[in-house]
Amino acid sequence: MGLTYGYDIYLRPRNVARALANLAELAPPSRGVPPLELTLPGGERLVLPFTSHFKSEPVDCSTSSTLGLDTSIMFDVDDVLREYAETGGPEPEADGRIQIGYVYLTIRFQSFLHPRYASMEFWAATSGMSRLFARSVRVREVFTGLSAASGGVCCLFDTGDGGPEQVCWLNGETTQEMISGPRFPDRRALVATWPDPGQ
Repeated sequence: MGLTYGYDIYLRPRNVARALANLAELAPPSRGVPPLELTLPGGERLVLPFTSHFKSEPVDCSTSSTLGLDTSIMFDVDDVLREYAETGGPEPEADGRIQIGYVYLTIRFQSFLHPRYASMEFWAATSGMSRLFARSVRVREVFTGLSAASGGVCCLFDTGDGGPEQVCWLNGETTQEMISGPRFPDRRALVATWPDPGQ
């Protein structure tokens, strides 16, 4: 089993549609798959340039607690991504962005950390991509930027091993603090800083 690093974004459930629309803007300009029709809890409908379990059939989440998507995201190139391209990864596009492969997304409409918040959990598909998630400033900026644009309250970098996560976005500010550190001795202390999800 390889590395499974990811970024987890926490947001109010009503902001999930906006987050998915923002995510769609990060997709490659052309993809060889049909668009995916999605119905969210509450009935809101979206058309996305992704697949769900590698299929493009319509997905109705109106009675589901989770949604799985196979996304493809474009990242601005930095030194880490340039090195990845030079050692067998995909070449950067003409606009200076690069597509590094599938990024798996699990949306939980009731997150594990707070049932009145949703979570968007982005996981790298390979160990090589996991290392990019850990090292690339541009990759991190995509996920903190998505948190900001979508009204997220928190973004965590998660190494998927059950160990402490790193907080990289919290209530409108970038940060680099570990859960189990002095500010956040545990996840409960982190969640206590989030605003009331009804506000």
